[in-house]
This record gives sequence, structure tokens and C-alpha cells, in this order.
Amino acid sequence: MGNPLYDRLFGIHAGKDTPFLHLPNGQSLTHAAFLDMASRIANALNGYELEPGDRVAVQVEKSPEALALYAACAQTGLIFLPLNTAYTTTELRYFVENSGAALVVCDSATEAGLTPIAQANNARLETLNGDGSGSLMRRALGMLPAFAPVQRGSGDLAAFLYTSGTTGRSKGAMLTQNNLLSDAETLVQQWRFTQDDVLLHALPIFHTHGLFVATNVILASGGSMIFLPKFDLDDILRLMPQATSMMGVPTFYTRLLGDDRFTGDLARHMRLFISGSAPLPAETHERFETRTGHRILERYGMTETNMNTSNPYDGERRAGTVGFPLPDVELKVTDPDTGETLPQGKIGIIEVRGPNVFDGYWQMPEKTAAELREDGFFITGDLGRVDADGYVHIVGRGKDLIISGGYNIYPKEIELVLDDQPGVLESAVIGVPHPDYGEAVVGILVAEPGQSPDPEVILANVQSQLARFKHPRQLIVLDTLPRNTMGKVQKNVLRNSYKDLFTQK
Repeated sequence: MGNPLYDRLFGIHAGKDTPFLHLPNGQSLTHAAFLDMASRIANALNGYELEPGDRVAVQVEKSPEALALYAACAQTGLIFLPLNTAYTTTELRYFVENSGAALVVCDSATEAGLTPIAQANNARLETLNGDGSGSLMRRALGMLPAFAPVQRGSGDLAAFLYTSGTTGRSKGAMLTQNNLLSDAETLVQQWRFTQDDVLLHALPIFHTHGLFVATNVILASGGSMIFLPKFDLDDILRLMPQATSMMGVPTFYTRLLGDDRFTGDLARHMRLFISGSAPLPAETHERFETRTGHRILERYGMTETNMNTSNPYDGERRAGTVGFPLPDVELKVTDPDTGETLPQGKIGIIEVRGPNVFDGYWQMPEKTAAELREDGFFITGDLGRVDADGYVHIVGRGKDLIISGGYNIYPKEIELVLDDQPGVLESAVIGVPHPDYGEAVVGILVAEPGQSPDPEVILANVQSQLARFKHPRQLIVLDTLPRNTMGKVQKNVLRNSYKDLFTQK
């Protein structure tokens, strides 16, 4: 039986003095040294009288030790629950209570605020800081660097990831060992990762992108990572010559393109640039290729499923699409009201089924039943279509759909037109309450540096390209769009900010 997650991601590197983590201070950590650290932490966890299946809630800064804690949880059969470092104490109370965490690991700076929460939930509290200090590592350093992995099955839970909760309370997506393994091993093959790869890793590790995609792919392939605490443009430009690949959110690529130091020569040796977690504007895709000769590989995933689709490594990486379903992943587009499969080319809700799809929402059977069908298809909530060549297009979130005067309006279609207007860097289209139409279309614009887009001119241009019912009733220019930590535009924030635009008396 063994412990598939640990054995196939971590254990395969036992005793190897091959590089794993290249750190900002110039030092490197080998696979063997990393596994020794993980085993010491596993022994520390074992001393806390935790049982396999117990949850370990973790809100800490990105560090090798934080990554080793993930490995140690796999080794001991504990469920790893990474939490966004931006969450407040009030938000953390919900996660600890809802998950029933037996252990909470936090930064020393938040220990005082979390102590009463841990105590109220009978959870143990330990600290782990970004520099590797804290009570957990003090205990771990006194432990032996060896630990026999706890027996677990591929269907056992390995991690919880809480969704963003923009439509209500956050939901804990339960991910099994097989969910994580199947995705990592598929992506290694699809994206051609090998032990020679050096991944430039500037993503957070409390999210599926940085942890279960980037890190797991490198572990499964035997490659190494330049492990940065966060995205810093100077660091990325300085270290890119040492890397072969990079995974990022669209913001990473727009920032690179905004710096003259980022040249074709700097990126020429790179094998692969991958983008995800938010839609990559087609313009960014095209500008990046013009600048570097590289076509960014865009893919599509989510908390509940890890990766669903990917543009091809070999073949056309088509701008504005997320490629094809991954092997063993089934994808269909359905009518949001009836659930019936729609003909090719029609817009509807994307549903997926495969070994990557999660096990349901923790302690939320109604939510699970509403979004995870009995036949295994997960209703993603994303609006999309499949074109004649089989490429998947994401049009937006179901909740972002605008219904104005009885017409269904897809924001992405309008955003593509707005993004092409003179002086516009990017846009977001939202629907807000309107007394006559139910909802009205509003366009939020961000200007290119040094530019002042003229809303009247832009509206005139839009009117010549889109049907009247799709025309924005108003255009608003902002300095920036509100985004979450993974770069996704927070349209819920925009909708709330402008909800009274047409209804105030």
C-alpha cells in the first residue's frame, strides 16, 4: 500500500545530493537535505499526538521550511491546509473552526491573535517564521532525520484548499493523494519537464498554482527551483539566465514587458513560460512573442480540480484560449439551467470529470451535491465554449454573466474590444443594477502609462463593433483594477463599489 503521495513525489529523491531549491542568498538545498528537514518535522509532528487524517492549518511565509512542512504532512498522513498570508484573524477563526484543525502553524507575529482561536478549538499552536525560526523548527532540529512514512491509500485525503468565498462562506475543497499525483505526473509529460529543468518560482505556496502545480511538477520530474519569497522584478530579471522555465500569473508577464531590461536575449535560453490563475490578455500574449520569440503556454485550472486543460507544448498555443482537455480529463459545455450538453461552439457552463477532480467540500454536503454531479462531473461555474478546432475558450464566471433587458451578455467579449482602444491598458466589464434593464453594462478602464483615454471616443468605437444591447452605459477610468493575490480581477469588489450607479435617487 505504501504512501503514494510521499513515495512518488518525495521519497524517490531519498539520498540524492542533487539540487532542489536555489535560495535568494545564493545557497542551495539538495533533495537529500530537504528530505532530512522534512523527516525531522515529521518526527516533531508525531510527538504532538496527531492522527492520520487530522488537519494542519498553516499560515506562514514562503520558505524551504514551509515547503518541508508540506512534505512532512504527506509523510505522516496529515491533511495539509495552507492559508493565504493576507487572511485576517477574523477570517482565520472560520478556517480553524470549519476544518477542525488539530494543529495551527503560524508566524510569530500572528501568534498572539491566533492563540485564543486555537485554544477555543482545542488545537495546538506552533510557530514557523520566514527565516526558518519558530517553535516548530526548534523542536524539529532536535529530532532524527529519518521517519518511516505512514501507510496511506491513493484515495485518502492529502490537502484542503479553501475557495475564495466571493459568493458566501469559503468552502474547503478536499483533495486526495490521487488528485495531486495524477495532475503532477500528467503535467510533467505534457510540459516536458525533466531533471534538467530549473523553474523560476515566485508564486505563493498557499495556492494550488505555486504548491500543487509548480512544486509538485518539479518534484515529480526531479528538477530544481529558484525559490523566491515573492515576485520581485529585479530578482526575476537577475535570475532568469539561471532558469529554464517559469510559471506565473498574467501580472508577472505584463510587468516583465513593462521593463526595457526584459529582452529577447535575456529570455532566449528559456524553454517554457506558463501562465495561469487568471486570463492572459491576447495582447500580452502577442507582445510577449514579439519581444522574446516565446509563445506563453496558457492553461486552465481551479482549486477543486488543479489543472483541467492546457495549450499544447508542441503545436499551436492559441492566444485567448486555454487549449485542450488534459489526458484522462473529460470536458463538456452544458446549459446552465438544464444541464444538457450543448453543441460545439455554444457558450455554457464548463463541466469536467477525471482523476484530478476533488472529493467534495468539507462538511458541506449540500454544496457538494449542487456542484459535483453523481456521475463525477464537476460544475466549474466558468462560462466557456469549445471552438471548431477543439480549443477551450473561457468567457467568464457564471456569476459574471450580465443579463440586461433579457439579453445574456458575456463580459469577455466587450473587454476584448475595450482593451483594443487607444490609451487603454486593460479593462473589466461588470453588470450593476438598473431600474429599467435589470442590469446595465459598465466598463472599468485602466490607462496605459502616460495616456488619458477618452471615454466618449471609446464608446463611439464600441458602438461600431458591438450590438447595441452590449454597449456600456458608462465607462470609468481607474488607476488599477482590484485583484486577489493570484492576480484575478475581483469583479465582486467592482460590482459592490458601483452597485448604486444607476439606482440612487
